[in-house]
Amino acid sequence: MTTDPPPEPPEHPLGAGESAAPAPTGPAGGTRGTRAAFRRWRRTRPFWATVWTALGGFVILFLPMAPLGKILQVGVGGIAGMAGGVVLMAMALLMLFLPGQRHTAGVIAVIAGVASFPLSNLGGLFAGMVLSVLGGSMAFAWLPEKPAPGRGFPGHGLPRRGRTADRAPGDSGPGGPSVPPVSVRSGSA
Repeated sequence: MTTDPPPEPPEHPLGAGESAAPAPTGPAGGTRGTRAAFRRWRRTRPFWATVWTALGGFVILFLPMAPLGKILQVGVGGIAGMAGGVVLMAMALLMLFLPGQRHTAGVIAVIAGVASFPLSNLGGLFAGMVLSVLGGSMAFAWLPEKPAPGRGFPGHGLPRRGRTADRAPGDSGPGGPSVPPVSVRSGSA
């Protein structure tokens, strides 16, 4: 019985003790740059509201959907459920690509989500209704991120007009001299 000696490990081209630096994956820093760009883009719109609204529309539209022949037999009820899911998916896209219209899209998403309760199998067995109401309310409440201090925000650090707490008595600030409030009465004196 003969035994062969174990094979020797291949020699590393850099030699012993040296380690290879990771190669860059792309001109913008690879995955890190792509993730940072996506994060910046995501923060300029109601992203999570869009996700919840679209998921609610998906549940209402697809999960309880029967084959087309049965939906046509059911009639308006089946078509109304499909229409609610389509409206929710459209509102999700509107929130994502036109964040300035988030209030309108959020209100319509909440209304369509609540309307799906009687129209589409109890709102997609409650899950679709809850997700669409959550997403619509998040879209309505979302505010764009404010610029960081020192990045050219006009008037940053200056007191607002009418705020007397930051001024000394008798000091005229950006709103002009401070004047005590005047009450206006009606009738004769």
